[in-house]
Amino acid sequence: MNPSDDALPSSLPRPAGEREALERAWQSPKGWRLFSAVNNTQVGVFYIATAMLFFVLAGILALMIRAQLALPDGKLLDAETYNQVFTMHGTVMMFLFAVPIVEAIAVYLLPGMLGARDLPFPRLSAYAFWAYAIGGLAFFCTLFFGVSPAGGWFMYPPLTGKEFSPGLGADFWLLGIGFIEISAIAGAVELIVGILFTRAPGMTLMRMPVFAWAMLVTALMIVFAFPAVIAATTLLEVERAFDWPFFIPQRGGDPLLWQHLFWFFGHPEVYIIFLPAAGMVSMMVSALSRTPLVGYRAVVYALVGVGIISFALWVHHMFATGVGVTSMFVVSAASFAVAVPSGVQVFAWIATFWRGTVRWDTPTLFLIGFHVIFVLGGLTGVMVAVLPFDWQAHDSYFIVAHLHYVLIGGMVFPVFASLYYWMPIYKGRRLSERWGRWVFGLMFVGFNASFLPMHLTGLLGMPRRVYTYPDHLGWNGLNLLSSVAAFVLAAGVLLFLIDAWRALRRPDTDHDNPWRAGTLEWLPSRDYGVRSIPQIDSREPLWSRPSLPDEVEAGRHWLPGTATGQRETLITGVVDATPRHVVVLPGDGWSPVVAAAGTAGFFLLLTVSQVVLAVACGVLAIAAIVHWMWGSDRVAPMTTAQVTDKVALPIGAAGRRSHSWWGTVVLIAVDMTIFASFVYSHVHVAMLGDVCPPLGATLPAGGNALAAVVLWIASASAMAVAAWTLRDASAQRQRRMRWCVWLALACAFAAFAVDLQGHLAVGLEPTTQAWSATVGVLLGYQGFHLAVLTTMGLYLLARSHAGLIAPRARATLDNTALMWHCAAIQGIVGIATVRAMPWFAAL
Repeated sequence: MNPSDDALPSSLPRPAGEREALERAWQSPKGWRLFSAVNNTQVGVFYIATAMLFFVLAGILALMIRAQLALPDGKLLDAETYNQVFTMHGTVMMFLFAVPIVEAIAVYLLPGMLGARDLPFPRLSAYAFWAYAIGGLAFFCTLFFGVSPAGGWFMYPPLTGKEFSPGLGADFWLLGIGFIEISAIAGAVELIVGILFTRAPGMTLMRMPVFAWAMLVTALMIVFAFPAVIAATTLLEVERAFDWPFFIPQRGGDPLLWQHLFWFFGHPEVYIIFLPAAGMVSMMVSALSRTPLVGYRAVVYALVGVGIISFALWVHHMFATGVGVTSMFVVSAASFAVAVPSGVQVFAWIATFWRGTVRWDTPTLFLIGFHVIFVLGGLTGVMVAVLPFDWQAHDSYFIVAHLHYVLIGGMVFPVFASLYYWMPIYKGRRLSERWGRWVFGLMFVGFNASFLPMHLTGLLGMPRRVYTYPDHLGWNGLNLLSSVAAFVLAAGVLLFLIDAWRALRRPDTDHDNPWRAGTLEWLPSRDYGVRSIPQIDSREPLWSRPSLPDEVEAGRHWLPGTATGQRETLITGVVDATPRHVVVLPGDGWSPVVAAAGTAGFFLLLTVSQVVLAVACGVLAIAAIVHWMWGSDRVAPMTTAQVTDKVALPIGAAGRRSHSWWGTVVLIAVDMTIFASFVYSHVHVAMLGDVCPPLGATLPAGGNALAAVVLWIASASAMAVAAWTLRDASAQRQRRMRWCVWLALACAFAAFAVDLQGHLAVGLEPTTQAWSATVGVLLGYQGFHLAVLTTMGLYLLARSHAGLIAPRARATLDNTALMWHCAAIQGIVGIATVRAMPWFAAL
């Protein structure tokens, strides 16, 4: 049932004890148990603090670099230590600060902006954070043991292969960063589903805050970009561990394969970092100008346009590698084209400032600084899109300057603006305005004085990644200026940290709305978020309805209490945000922490060849995940919940109406993209050779392929029948469903065994040439899926035997069926790819 226009706000008095029940359900753990919290208000704070810690650590490494380069023939760091320091600086900034900080801010702010109580998978958010924190800190500590990577944050082979990097540093990077990217993907799944399904009633897509749009586009980009780097790190680690020659030319491999995979992730990552910052800028510019954002729809379309075009730009980083002329021309044109939607946003911000009445507070100063620095970085980006210029500037300090103008100007300055702007939501108080102006001045002057000269240093011929230089090349004065200014920039950051520490020591107070902003995050809130979920009818509901905060706090809107005594929020329609049902959210617990620690232990212990301990940690992680999942997907104690005086909504949903079903769809998109990266690797290697398959390799008999395809179809069909069978909770249908699951498992095992046996029968040897290695990876990925299907199938059978699978609690069955179909499709496509490539290569 949907409310009529006059159904809200409610005019009836709220029942006694309603607020107290809400507070009990959402009460945060105290003391050391606070680390078991999963609510966004706690996890988001942990996330932001940890990301800022990594920012400071990476900044210290940057100061070490600048101290080494301040004078010619520097002796502070030797060559190997310098290589480790600059590699860790870039890696920590890009992987442990830049992406995590925007996800962290989103986890903390988005539920409030959307009018939700929390995001739909709070334990997934907690797992993503703890995996990132534990794995990231362990990775950073490799510096203190001399086993840090030294091949650059981009880890190009053959430099990072076993021959030239025989130590553990490259392995720590490959396994550690690959694992941390999994954490980022988990956060993206949470954000996509949360933004699409937990918006306040009335918040249609074109009423969403721009930051929500930016995070939706960003999360979708993560889903399709980050799998490529996971595939790349997997290939390089397998090469290092087992001598499978994906990147070794002497055995049919290609070092450029790494660059294609890495930069398919790496260039979209630049916009993954920038777009959330742009979303925050759009919201702050509007609030600080006290006027709606000019060109809201144009800005939204520009965000989407940047996200799409960014995937056409990865060869932008490979202009000097000898790729084809057509490819370079197309990517060069796309590099120019991406400036158009970026420019649309910049002009929209300038127009908003022009139309409004600007408050010259610290956030405004950082926004003005952002405009100056980012526009300059964008202009140098257009310069390096020009092929002849790029060939001259490539791998020089001009590129270092351009990169930092884009990333620091495009992300760090907006992040600092956001910390000053949204700090009152966390503590109820603003940071010091006087100190803030000093922070901005030191950071702005220090940044420009440090990085602007690097453009000239690069044009004078100074290459990147050199640990020292002689004193007769004309770089001395520019390098000294850059180094001194870097410490001025660091002084500004230090002053901010001192001010933030002073503010955090003060007691919390209820926040007001100091900027008189119009968006929902400024509503009165507690651990449970808002007292009642608001019904809205505009993009700036606090401006269009000044009484809204009082109405929401009085419980006169949606879901003013807790129907089940547990944590709950509304699920609304994707397009029109019409209320659909109530979802019960999980409470606090240690399972996400244990699962994250186990996952980190598995990857890190594999790096040092502690296989038994690594397997034990992997088992611990799986057990913790099963424990947290076991309590979910239960039949609710009641079928409906009274969410307003006149409206009752169902509790929970099944199939495509379920948020978990869509979460699984997003996860499958990630999985399919990893698989597509492996398929691309096979195609790339196969097209390099004179013949396919190469000499010494043989395709298996066609009968094995046909049998494997038939078995995969049978397996997927059996699982589809299992899902169709459970139309009621009768014991007979439960037995039929279980028999179908066992049949699906048996067919999946048989399909994999037949395909594998066919390859082994013709002597598949992945160490002999890259073609066989890529076939081995495709088989290995299917083996991994078989292990996943086995785990999910046994878990489904256990829940069925426990009486936990029912028509009203069937998410486990539906989601398992989705993953089953995904694995079957991959099995069939993998078989077809290997058999079809000789024909394509011969064309």
